[in-house]
Amino acid sequence: MNYGICTLSVIPCRKEPASTSEMVTQLLFGETYTVVDGSEDWLQIVSTFDSYTSWISAKQHTPLSQAEFEKLDTTHLNAELVQIIQHTTTKQVFPLTIGATLPNLRNGKLSLVAMDFEFEGQSTISSQTKSIDKLKETAFLFLNAPYLWGGRSPFGIDCSGFSQLVYKLNGYQLPRDASQQVELGLPLSFVEEAQAGDLAFFDNEEGKIVHVGIVLENQQIIHASGCVRIDRFDHYGIFHTNNKKYSHMLRVIKRII
Repeated sequence: MNYGICTLSVIPCRKEPASTSEMVTQLLFGETYTVVDGSEDWLQIVSTFDSYTSWISAKQHTPLSQAEFEKLDTTHLNAELVQIIQHTTTKQVFPLTIGATLPNLRNGKLSLVAMDFEFEGQSTISSQTKSIDKLKETAFLFLNAPYLWGGRSPFGIDCSGFSQLVYKLNGYQLPRDASQQVELGLPLSFVEEAQAGDLAFFDNEEGKIVHVGIVLENQQIIHASGCVRIDRFDHYGIFHTNNKKYSHMLRVIKRII
């Protein structure tokens, strides 16, 4: 079995082994994966966190031995919107986005694959579940982040990447896509039963789940549509504040937490 780790700020992950193929998700710094297939130029991977299958450029692959993979401590995450790490030897710096993994973090230093970095930002532990208020605070950090299909960072994020990352930073694990996330949790019968932190799912005319957002109080929802924004929603769907019309049709609300 071959393993790898993301040592760049972000690695695009594609549907097919080609640079022109659509980006379906992203790897953030410190996230690991298993290599299941590939060629000289492209590798098919399965991400460790959410078991998502995609293709990455072989040029962006950093290999891990099985021993390195198994002993890697990946419990700490960057909790700041953007933070800088510095290579302890070369003094080169580069940015980490919120949710990036901080491998083997100890006393402000992290290490991976014979590389050591200094980290002075705020971190959070991915295995510790947090309150709904903390989850909302995390979601608000992403306000105005531009929508990007397959994105998982404040520089570009899609609807399910947004819900997955917000939940991850607060100790809860969701699969990658909205069509997978909808399989979790307890369905609610009425919008009026919804509480902050619930997930609302929306479908298209064919009945396919195509959108997800995080419920707030007073029948509001925070979601990625054009950008991460707050709108009102009811039993019909999301009412777009600017356009003055419904943008997404409600399918179901699920209580995950």
